[in-house]
Amino acid sequence: MRSGLALLLASALLQASPARAREALGLSVPSRANPFAAALVEGAVAAAERAGLELVVKDAGDDADQQVADLEELLRRKVKVLLVLPVDAPALAPALDRADEAGVPVISVGARAAGGPVAYHVASDDVAGGRLAGEYTCRLLGGRGEVAELEGHPAVRDRGQGFLEGLRRGCRGVKLVARETAQADRAEGLTVAESLLEAHPSVEAIFAEDDEMALGAVHARQLATRRVHIVGYGASADALKAVESCDLAATVAPQPGQMGRVAVERALALERPGRAPARTVTVLVAPKLVVGPSCR
Repeated sequence: MRSGLALLLASALLQASPARAREALGLSVPSRANPFAAALVEGAVAAAERAGLELVVKDAGDDADQQVADLEELLRRKVKVLLVLPVDAPALAPALDRADEAGVPVISVGARAAGGPVAYHVASDDVAGGRLAGEYTCRLLGGRGEVAELEGHPAVRDRGQGFLEGLRRGCRGVKLVARETAQADRAEGLTVAESLLEAHPSVEAIFAEDDEMALGAVHARQLATRRVHIVGYGASADALKAVESCDLAATVAPQPGQMGRVAVERALALERPGRAPARTVTVLVAPKLVVGPSCR
């Protein structure tokens, strides 16, 4: 009689415990050595802890094949939802197809995943981030002057769109006179910015769609011995140091920690079968502008 009562009490406690009743979520990232991925994991872990969930994190070491293996292992562990920041989106297709067959919803974070259905895509709002850069550049120039832009990979063209929108908001006196591609590369950014500054002696500001290009433009400005405001995008470690030293006027931070938090919150909505949207829903996270406190 006493043993039967103990079993009933144990069963009741298990049913009452939300942490035990909920199954684990799985998160796969390219490498936690990457600051973006590390911040994303930190935000996701904190959100999972607040919700009383277990979050199993897998680090692929920047290897696409390893990430596929990690996702398959998470599926074997019967995670409830898969969250993934892809190393190589097309390479993930077989694993995501298997997730779909197993009825496990997928949420891509930061970069879109390819393959099986994706319930949510959580990303930084690049248009809004570019707009912040454009509005700040306008203030730096006092509403008048010439600017140039360094374009990165096609995937981040929304940043350039937002930059133009920011310039047009009450800043009709600022003119974009040049836009060149520098492949999100620091050395290429130096070379292209040198050519731009030589061809356009009146340019007073450069917006780069990626911090690596912005840092290359900083070197080009130093070689040209001109006063040119440079705004980057990404808030990389080197860029943040450059902002602190006033070599960069600003950089736009995409908020990966907030993206991790939002991804876990969306996963909570998918815990019950049949809750996944029919088509991928994109959820945008607002970025922020990082400006050196002592820069003028």
